[in-house]
Amino acid sequence: MSADSGGVPTERWAGVAALALLPVGLGVIVQHPPLVLAGVVGVGYAAYARGDPTPTPSVRVEHELAPPSPSPGDDVTVTVRVHNDGDFLPDLRVVDGVPAALATDDTARLATSLLPGRSVSFEYTLTAVRGEHEWDPVTVVARNASGSREVTLEVDADTTLQCHPELAATATLPLRGLTAQFSGRVPTDVGGSGLEFHSTREYRHGDPVRRINWARLASTGELSTLEFREERAATVVLLIDSRRKAYRSPDPEAENAVERSVDAATQAFSALLDSGDRVGIAAFGPGECWLPPGTGADHRAAARELFTAHPALSATPLEDRFLPTTWLYKFRRRLPGDAQVLFFSPVVDDFAVQTARRLDAYGHLVTVVSPDPTGGETTGQRLARVERANRLSELRSSGLRVIDWGDTPLATELERAARRWSA
Repeated sequence: MSADSGGVPTERWAGVAALALLPVGLGVIVQHPPLVLAGVVGVGYAAYARGDPTPTPSVRVEHELAPPSPSPGDDVTVTVRVHNDGDFLPDLRVVDGVPAALATDDTARLATSLLPGRSVSFEYTLTAVRGEHEWDPVTVVARNASGSREVTLEVDADTTLQCHPELAATATLPLRGLTAQFSGRVPTDVGGSGLEFHSTREYRHGDPVRRINWARLASTGELSTLEFREERAATVVLLIDSRRKAYRSPDPEAENAVERSVDAATQAFSALLDSGDRVGIAAFGPGECWLPPGTGADHRAAARELFTAHPALSATPLEDRFLPTTWLYKFRRRLPGDAQVLFFSPVVDDFAVQTARRLDAYGHLVTVVSPDPTGGETTGQRLARVERANRLSELRSSGLRVIDWGDTPLATELERAARRWSA
């Protein structure tokens, strides 16, 4: 890309001419030639700076990512190559447009001179974060040799990094009883062909021989059939709170609650799908994010792409307007009647509580997985922690299951919850 602008003054030589005339005048008054000569040299430099032509940069920028498709947490080496397709650039400054979500401790900039037809490169390392990250245009600043004028241009390198979540199941989710008509792992109160004994009933023609109650036949001579507790597949929708206020963390260096929620949802999705359940995904926030419940390899691939690239689940919040009441109306119409909801939310306000309670009141069993975004260092943080604890207590009092997820691994919290709910 080339620049046609005449550039702007840098004010680097501002006032030099005026200051240079001062020793000239003094030298004339006191009749001291060296002082006059020094002033003339200063005037010469000022004249040179004023007459130095403005550069006309014509540069191309390329990125190379290694590895090109990393996993979350991997280090990625970014190589930036700058090609000079124009005239000599005596003073060239390059600042790369690193995506806001990809933090780096290295310097993503370069200062050099560049001959015509030559290239220069520099490297920096960043840490990959789940999502699709597009580089901003590279800022290029070219100055003339005297540094008196500069030209600034933005060069688009068309670079995108895709960091896919692994969708690895690390724990089994303790689901509540459901009624979807598919074979699965959630126990019901319906008798049928399962594993756990449920009841006996009168023998009917065509009942399998293996289900005949032979002990009763031997003792009473009556034919009866054993009933076992049926297990049916769950229909589950993973609902992720992605509102702007949900992007909170205990400190600036920690993961925000939305990132933790998405990470937990990827684990839940894989665990449920591996168990034969039908799983869907939705976002409680701006942007139309909805994947209907389904199963199979194609459904897994669609979910992986959604977790990676959907703007509603990005590492930084959307600026779009969000209308919670309208969203709830649309979500209820999409939600299958037999679905339960796993609601991943930091529960930082009362509306998250209201949403969970409404969905549960509409007949959808709700379990809240709440990553704790509060700290305890300041008075404000301690107050926020108490308010959040009160909201979680209100949810539990309403009959909802709540997992308060702190610093421990999610699998540990799920095991504790399963023991508590089965007690």
